[in-house]
Amino acid sequence: MAYLKVKLVKSPIGYPKKQREVLRGMGLTRLNKEVLLKDTPSIRGMIRKVSHLVEVREEDA
Repeated sequence: MAYLKVKLVKSPIGYPKKQREVLRGMGLTRLNKEVLLKDTPSIRGMIRKVSHLVEVREEDA
C-alpha cells in the first residue's frame, strides 16, 4: 500500500475557511506537522485543494 507524507509548510491564516477545514481533516493543525496518509483519490483531492500550503512525499510502507 502506498502512503503519502504530507507536511504543512505555510500558515493557512488569511486563506478561506474551506481550506483550513481541509487541512484539519487531514490532521494538519500546526506548522511543520507531518502526517502519513493512505494514497487514495479522496486524499489526493484534498491535497490538490491546499497544494500551495503543503509539501508532499511518497512513502512505501
